[in-house]
Amino acid sequence: MSTLIEDTILNPELAGLLLLAFSALWIFLGWYWGRKAAELEEFMLAGRRVGLALGTATAMATWVTASTTMVAPQFAYELGIWGMIGYSLGSVGLLLFAPMARRIREIMPGGFTSGDFVRLRYGPMAWRIFLLISIFYSMGWLVSLGMAGGVMIEALSGLPYWLGMSVILTICVIYTLLGGLRAVIGTDFIQTLIIITGVVVLGFLIIANIGFDEMHESIMDTRPELMNLMMPAAIMFLFNNLLFGMGEIFHSNVWWSRAFAFGKGVGFKAYLISGIFWTPIPIAAGFLALAAPALNLNVPRSDMVGPLVSANLIGTGGAILIFIIVFSALASSLDSLLAATSDLIVEDIYHKHLHPSASKATRRRASSFTIILLGVVTWMVCIMNLDTLGKILHLTGAFVASTIWPIAAGLYWKKTNRHGAAAGMFFGSSIGLSAYYLIDWYVAALIGATVSMLIVVISTFIWPHEFRWEQLAEEEPGES
Repeated sequence: MSTLIEDTILNPELAGLLLLAFSALWIFLGWYWGRKAAELEEFMLAGRRVGLALGTATAMATWVTASTTMVAPQFAYELGIWGMIGYSLGSVGLLLFAPMARRIREIMPGGFTSGDFVRLRYGPMAWRIFLLISIFYSMGWLVSLGMAGGVMIEALSGLPYWLGMSVILTICVIYTLLGGLRAVIGTDFIQTLIIITGVVVLGFLIIANIGFDEMHESIMDTRPELMNLMMPAAIMFLFNNLLFGMGEIFHSNVWWSRAFAFGKGVGFKAYLISGIFWTPIPIAAGFLALAAPALNLNVPRSDMVGPLVSANLIGTGGAILIFIIVFSALASSLDSLLAATSDLIVEDIYHKHLHPSASKATRRRASSFTIILLGVVTWMVCIMNLDTLGKILHLTGAFVASTIWPIAAGLYWKKTNRHGAAAGMFFGSSIGLSAYYLIDWYVAALIGATVSMLIVVISTFIWPHEFRWEQLAEEEPGES
């Protein structure tokens, strides 16, 4: 079920101690920052008064996921230069969401979830399609993060995949359970500092130990295709990943919940700054993979290349450093996703569909139960260790890319056709998913976004619908 790594740099005892130390740290911080999160709004949205420093840190840390620290090297190893540059285009989604976050805060000051917007803007049919897409995507992201934890620990220490995966999932569930979004944002601040410092140190050490000339010579001797800027698959990945990243951010409640949680005037600045500072991180992370040919590494799985390069090049110190970086990146994304997905399930499914009269106290208890349930379901899927991280995550690409136009048009275009928005999400997801299997994974988001765009734009020009922005505030979502 898992690939055993021989001659690992980090011995199992040291890896276990690191796991224990960081687990204790995140649980303590989760408890400390979440002490005031007893009420529903404090638990879900940190009281709607998060400031610029914490807001920037949580946006950046959440987007520095397993994909950034482990899948960026994987794609650089598979697709070369465009692999890591293409991943850096994920910053475009953060930058474009900056004005959207300000817009969301203005037109929905009492909103709780992205589902609230779709429900009030487009009606029940589009809302339910959107919820299916959102929850499917969230589970795909949760699974990729859980798998990344197991893969990293196995690659560095030889500890079983299932053990590392189980520990990281359990820790994130516990401290998210203790403090909700308040705990998530607090720990994200510390995790951001760790990630940035660690990536900079790793890049410097690789250049100092190998150098550009030796890396370039080794690549040209053994894998010259990695330097080919005209590789068709890499070029398709470039555009596919741009749209995938935009779709991930535009639709996901992870980012909408922060737009609702940030204080007035904070959202635009926080997303803009985080997007700028996030841009070089996947390039630096992908740079690790280009050192693999110079080290003559045996890479059993391409999503292990980042940890293996760091460990073999820098020794135990490198293994410890990459362990800390990836552990922090995983935790910063897992906790955010657990909290935001729980909010979506509790508010849009439990409260709006199953129990409309549920009080805030009841929904607060339901949030805790849902976080535990999400952790258990994620663990059950992760234990099967089905595929590489990149392919599992990009399976969701067609779905999220199909939401780009319905969300953007719905926020700014009063005449957007509500039926066109629903059809765009449905057919964009369906056709994009077909392309994933019939063509390849790196075209799914591109095709899904294109189909959705055509449907939304054409339907609106043919049959425009009138909408008043005041309708988004006709009810206070979450009030029973």
